[in-house]
Amino acid sequence: MQFNDLLLKRCMLKSLIRLGVRSVNNSRLFCYSRMPTATPMEELKAAVTQQGAIVRKLKESNPSPDELAAAIDELKIRKLALSNAEKASVVKEPKVDRAKFENLMKRRFFYGAAFSLYGGIAGLYDLGPAGCALKANMVNYWRNHFVVEENMLEVECTMLTPETVLRASGHVERFTDIMVKDVKTGDCYRADHLLEAHLEKALEGKGLTEETKEEINAVLRQIDNFGLKEIGELIQKYGCKAPVTNNDLSEPAEFNLMFGTSIGPTGLVKGFMRPETAQGIFVNYKRLLEYNQDKIPFAGAQIGQSFRNEISPRSGLLRVREFCQAEIEHFLDPEDKSHPKFKNVQDVKVKFYPCEAQMAGTDLHHVSVGEALEKGIIKSQTMGYFIARIHQYLAAVGIPEKNLRFRQHLQNEMAHYACDCWDAECKTTYGWVEIVGCADRSCYDLNAHSKATSTKLVAKQTLDTPVTREVVEVVLNKAAVGKAFKKEAGGVTTAIHEMGDEEKLQMKQKLESDIFKLTVGDKSYDITPAMVTSIAKVSKTEHVREFVPSVVEPSFGIGRILYCILECNFKVRENDEKRTWLDLPPLIAPTKCSVLPLSSTADFVPYVEELSAALRKLGIPNKVEDSSGSIGRRYARTDEIGIPFGITIDFDTVKQQTVTVRDRNSCSQIRVPVSETADLINKLCTDQISWQDAKQKYPEFLAQESSN
Repeated sequence: MQFNDLLLKRCMLKSLIRLGVRSVNNSRLFCYSRMPTATPMEELKAAVTQQGAIVRKLKESNPSPDELAAAIDELKIRKLALSNAEKASVVKEPKVDRAKFENLMKRRFFYGAAFSLYGGIAGLYDLGPAGCALKANMVNYWRNHFVVEENMLEVECTMLTPETVLRASGHVERFTDIMVKDVKTGDCYRADHLLEAHLEKALEGKGLTEETKEEINAVLRQIDNFGLKEIGELIQKYGCKAPVTNNDLSEPAEFNLMFGTSIGPTGLVKGFMRPETAQGIFVNYKRLLEYNQDKIPFAGAQIGQSFRNEISPRSGLLRVREFCQAEIEHFLDPEDKSHPKFKNVQDVKVKFYPCEAQMAGTDLHHVSVGEALEKGIIKSQTMGYFIARIHQYLAAVGIPEKNLRFRQHLQNEMAHYACDCWDAECKTTYGWVEIVGCADRSCYDLNAHSKATSTKLVAKQTLDTPVTREVVEVVLNKAAVGKAFKKEAGGVTTAIHEMGDEEKLQMKQKLESDIFKLTVGDKSYDITPAMVTSIAKVSKTEHVREFVPSVVEPSFGIGRILYCILECNFKVRENDEKRTWLDLPPLIAPTKCSVLPLSSTADFVPYVEELSAALRKLGIPNKVEDSSGSIGRRYARTDEIGIPFGITIDFDTVKQQTVTVRDRNSCSQIRVPVSETADLINKLCTDQISWQDAKQKYPEFLAQESSN
């Protein structure tokens, strides 16, 4: 290439970049071979890949500076063309105006800060009438979708939990977040959130090189993967300060999130408000197994309040100190994690974001759960089954598919009890927010409680063919053990018999010259040679296999889901920015139907009472909207709280015994006989028919045919 051509080409590059090049198809700069069946986007990607390979090859062959500069310029042009094409291909969704949304939530009292008369307490919220009804409808559908459909065993356990239970489960030691303090004011912040906000703000600044941007993005992608030391180093590296005062921050420290309390008047029994509902199910495992006639698999379920002493509550209902959880503990054979109903959901398509893709910054996998299992994205049928069922539930209650993904936990982010975990995350104005977790807790919890209480928490399976194997058997001198340990002798005996073969042999070796120290929970016992009659290998034929079940746990944050439903379905009427409304599915809408008399005319009163009573008889919550104002203003008020259908009683109702039924989303109306109205609303609210079906059956209403 001639030097003048090089100059010309580089000038063209600068001009194209300055002008924001949209496409360089047919340009001489694109010298790649055309893909025979490729889309324009695929062609642009192929062009970038091809030129990238040329640049790499040139660098290896010691080229002249001009030749290398020309090749790099060509690569920049192709990358810019691809970037602009990708931006152009993205359909821009209307952004949610959070100020308007929060104004609606406050004005119509879906929820509000608790104790606001006294200035409020961060992280505590009250639900208003509409919020309560919405939550109740979500929970009722959750019960039908999971508990009823899967024949789960629902329990209701105490919220106050003794310390011994949560110490055994690992929460006392490991249920922590990383905290930093403003060194001057003492204000506390959650370190990873503070760092995340600082880096996101840094990305918005000017003058950052591409390398620095990529480095920051890489940190943000892995923000949940960093431990105490890494978080401290990153805070120092990026100069993170206290957000309000700009003061220096203290060294990061771990902070336990549980609310401590004492049980009883003496204060000697330490307890906590439960941080999750799961432990109540685990400690009742034996009862539930017996209730289920000793059959595995089975699932326990619980809905109730949990408490976490968040370091710095924020984002409204998304991070609070008291919240409602709906949790499932599905107990299964650790050697068989298949699910009998997996075939029913294997074609459900889900957006998976595995940890490898997060680390590499690559795209999500939008595949069916069946494909995800085949490709190794998910590890078991049972995990895939619950991910699909979670996806179906969230779609039904109003989380749009475009706002939903399933993200796998990074290794350091994994809870202490989990071996694999996926979060259902919803895209909100606060970014991606976890609303459901689905964790494989393996055998952790049952093993922990079994060890702490010296109680066998197992399941049994009758073997088709008996198995003979060699085991180490310990024969104890019961009199000596009983004399030494008295009331605790039973627990000591059980603990010895449940030791592994290797540990039993170690005990035998130790007892030949010394005592053996046995640890049960937080206690230690001295086992002497006089307490043990024999320790020997014996052949044992087993007709029954005994095992500790694994657990797959879907855990739903009801408050977070409620918030995401409200924000994702917050809309503004086209050509009227003042008219905001909620596109809530009829399934979970707080009020299903409004009854609106056109005026205060006495002739309308009997019809209002008749229709409202008929709707209540069918279990349809309804609101009589007879406040002042035009019918249009009253429609707007009912739309604001998400009422999907409205019945208007007018003068034609008196003359013709018909009413108008209005659809909130389309604002279209039909004329329906009074006698058929309640049944029609019931069918619309339960998805027996669609609004389009109703429009085909009944005449469309455009204007009142008669007047007073």
